[in-house]
Amino acid sequence: MEKTFGHIANAVARGAGRPTTFILCIALIAVWGFSGPVLGFSETWQLIINTSTTIITFLMVFLIQNTQNRDGAAVQAKLDELVRVSSGKNSFIGIDHLTAAEVEEIRSTCEAAVARAHSTEPARRASEGARKKNATNGKQSFSSYMRKGV
Repeated sequence: MEKTFGHIANAVARGAGRPTTFILCIALIAVWGFSGPVLGFSETWQLIINTSTTIITFLMVFLIQNTQNRDGAAVQAKLDELVRVSSGKNSFIGIDHLTAAEVEEIRSTCEAAVARAHSTEPARRASEGARKKNATNGKQSFSSYMRKGV
Protein backbone atom coordinates (compact mmCIF):
# COMPACT_ATOMS: atom_id res chain seq x y z
CA MET A 1 0.00 0.00 0.00
CA GLU A 2 2.87 2.40 0.85
CA LYS A 3 4.48 1.83 -2.54
CA THR A 4 1.19 2.45 -4.37
CA PHE A 5 0.60 5.60 -2.35
CA GLY A 6 4.14 6.74 -3.18
CA HIS A 7 3.54 6.27 -6.90
CA ILE A 8 0.24 8.17 -6.72
CA ALA A 9 1.83 10.95 -4.65
CA ASN A 10 4.67 11.30 -7.16
CA ALA A 11 2.31 11.39 -10.12
CA VAL A 12 0.05 13.98 -8.49
CA ALA A 13 3.01 16.13 -7.38
CA ARG A 14 4.50 16.03 -10.90
CA GLY A 15 1.13 16.83 -12.45
CA ALA A 16 0.37 19.64 -10.02
CA GLY A 17 3.69 21.30 -10.80
CA ARG A 18 3.15 21.54 -14.55
CA PRO A 19 2.26 24.81 -16.27
CA THR A 20 -0.69 23.17 -18.03
CA THR A 21 -2.20 22.28 -14.66
CA PHE A 22 -1.89 25.89 -13.53
CA ILE A 23 -3.52 27.13 -16.76
CA LEU A 24 -6.32 24.57 -16.35
CA CYS A 25 -6.97 25.79 -12.79
CA ILE A 26 -7.05 29.42 -13.95
CA ALA A 27 -9.51 28.43 -16.69
CA LEU A 28 -11.76 26.62 -14.19
CA ILE A 29 -11.78 29.63 -11.87
CA ALA A 30 -12.57 31.91 -14.82
CA VAL A 31 -15.49 29.68 -15.86
CA TRP A 32 -16.73 29.67 -12.27
CA GLY A 33 -16.37 33.46 -12.06
CA PHE A 34 -18.19 34.11 -15.33
CA SER A 35 -20.98 31.72 -14.31
CA GLY A 36 -21.71 33.85 -11.24
CA PRO A 37 -24.02 36.35 -12.96
CA VAL A 38 -25.81 33.55 -14.80
CA LEU A 39 -26.45 31.68 -11.56
CA GLY A 40 -27.27 34.87 -9.67
CA PHE A 41 -24.24 34.57 -7.36
CA SER A 42 -26.23 32.03 -5.37
CA GLU A 43 -25.04 30.25 -2.26
CA THR A 44 -24.69 27.06 -4.29
CA TRP A 45 -22.42 28.90 -6.74
CA GLN A 46 -20.19 30.01 -3.85
CA LEU A 47 -20.33 26.59 -2.22
CA ILE A 48 -19.00 24.91 -5.38
CA ILE A 49 -15.68 26.79 -5.35
CA ASN A 50 -15.33 26.76 -1.57
CA THR A 51 -15.90 23.03 -1.22
CA SER A 52 -13.82 21.99 -4.21
CA THR A 53 -10.80 24.12 -3.29
CA THR A 54 -10.96 22.99 0.34
CA ILE A 55 -11.04 19.30 -0.59
CA ILE A 56 -8.26 19.65 -3.17
CA THR A 57 -6.06 21.59 -0.73
CA PHE A 58 -6.66 19.08 2.05
CA LEU A 59 -5.67 16.12 -0.13
CA MET A 60 -2.69 17.89 -1.72
CA VAL A 61 -1.17 18.60 1.69
CA PHE A 62 -0.75 14.88 2.37
CA LEU A 63 0.41 13.99 -1.12
CA ILE A 64 3.01 16.75 -1.27
CA GLN A 65 4.20 16.05 2.28
CA ASN A 66 4.72 12.40 1.40
CA THR A 67 6.74 13.35 -1.66
CA GLN A 68 8.84 15.84 0.30
CA ASN A 69 9.51 13.32 3.08
CA ARG A 70 10.81 10.75 0.60
CA ASP A 71 12.83 13.31 -1.37
CA GLY A 72 14.36 14.71 1.81
CA ALA A 73 15.27 11.23 3.07
CA ALA A 74 16.85 10.35 -0.29
CA VAL A 75 18.92 13.55 -0.37
CA GLN A 76 20.00 12.98 3.24
CA ALA A 77 21.06 9.41 2.44
CA LYS A 78 23.11 10.66 -0.52
CA LEU A 79 24.78 13.33 1.62
CA ASP A 80 25.52 10.79 4.35
CA GLU A 81 27.18 8.53 1.77
CA LEU A 82 29.27 11.42 0.44
CA VAL A 83 30.44 12.24 3.97
CA ARG A 84 31.17 8.57 4.63
CA VAL A 85 33.39 8.12 1.55
CA SER A 86 35.09 11.52 1.76
CA SER A 87 37.50 13.00 4.24
CA GLY A 88 34.63 14.67 6.10
CA LYS A 89 33.81 13.81 9.70
CA ASN A 90 31.61 10.73 9.94
CA SER A 91 30.07 12.26 13.06
CA PHE A 92 28.02 14.47 10.72
CA ILE A 93 26.14 11.43 9.44
CA GLY A 94 22.68 11.39 10.96
CA ILE A 95 22.71 14.92 12.39
CA ASP A 96 19.31 15.44 10.77
CA HIS A 97 17.91 13.40 13.69
CA LEU A 98 19.24 15.86 16.30
CA THR A 99 17.27 18.68 17.87
CA ALA A 100 17.39 22.15 16.34
CA ALA A 101 19.57 23.37 19.23
CA GLU A 102 22.07 20.53 18.72
CA VAL A 103 22.28 21.20 14.99
CA GLU A 104 22.75 24.92 15.68
CA GLU A 105 25.60 24.12 18.08
CA ILE A 106 27.33 22.01 15.40
CA ARG A 107 26.78 24.74 12.81
CA SER A 108 28.28 27.36 15.12
CA THR A 109 31.31 25.14 15.77
CA CYS A 110 31.84 24.68 12.03
CA GLU A 111 31.53 28.43 11.38
CA ALA A 112 34.08 29.14 14.12
CA ALA A 113 36.50 26.62 12.59
CA VAL A 114 36.13 28.25 9.17
CA ALA A 115 36.71 31.70 10.69
CA ARG A 116 39.87 30.45 12.43
CA ALA A 117 41.10 28.89 9.18
CA HIS A 118 40.51 32.15 7.29
CA SER A 119 42.23 34.26 9.95
CA THR A 120 45.38 32.11 9.85
CA GLU A 121 45.38 31.84 6.05
CA PRO A 122 47.30 35.11 5.32
CA ALA A 123 50.01 34.23 7.86
CA ARG A 124 50.33 30.73 6.44
CA ARG A 125 50.65 32.08 2.89
CA ALA A 126 53.29 34.58 3.99
CA SER A 127 55.37 31.92 5.74
CA GLU A 128 55.08 29.58 2.73
CA GLY A 129 56.16 32.40 0.45
CA ALA A 130 59.16 33.15 2.66
CA ARG A 131 60.13 29.47 2.73
CA LYS A 132 59.89 29.22 -1.04
CA LYS A 133 61.94 32.38 -1.47
CA ASN A 134 64.61 31.13 0.93
CA ALA A 135 64.64 27.72 -0.72
CA THR A 136 65.29 29.27 -4.11
CA ASN A 137 68.13 31.37 -2.70
CA GLY A 138 69.71 28.35 -1.05
CA LYS A 139 69.07 29.88 2.38
CA GLN A 140 67.28 28.30 5.28
CA SER A 141 64.64 30.23 7.23
CA PHE A 142 65.27 30.96 10.91
CA SER A 143 62.17 29.03 12.02
CA SER A 144 63.14 25.92 10.04
CA TYR A 145 66.70 26.33 11.37
CA MET A 146 65.38 26.42 14.94
CA ARG A 147 63.08 23.40 14.36
CA LYS A 148 66.11 21.29 13.54
CA GLY A 149 67.34 21.96 17.05
CA VAL A 150 70.53 23.83 16.20
